[in-house]
Amino acid sequence: MATVRRFEELEVWADARELCKKIRKLVNQTELLKDFALKNQILGSSGSVMDNIAEGFERDGRKEFLNFLYIAKGSLGETRSQIHRAYDSGYLNETTCNEILNDCLNLSGKLSHFIKYIKTTTHQGLKKL
Repeated sequence: MATVRRFEELEVWADARELCKKIRKLVNQTELLKDFALKNQILGSSGSVMDNIAEGFERDGRKEFLNFLYIAKGSLGETRSQIHRAYDSGYLNETTCNEILNDCLNLSGKLSHFIKYIKTTTHQGLKKL
């Protein structure tokens, strides 16, 4: 694997960013826009996925990066749950719901594989923690 110098180079971060953009577009195009509590939660949790990947990377330590990747994965689970709530509330049709859920599940799998890779790598990061 080539050396990654910026979190923007990480495929999992780029995918999280795309998911976040897709969810924002969805919110702005549906009645979900008027459900302030759910809207704020889903925008926050989806943004948290990409933000935690970035923050963990910038900590420059392997253990901290892993911790933030787990937090990102948890936020992704929260986003999936909120997608179900949006569907149950009638804001999403079944096709859109399933598409977003599949995006979340694909990203979750990629995060799991990335976490496994980071756990097995010998590189400790700049902090060497």
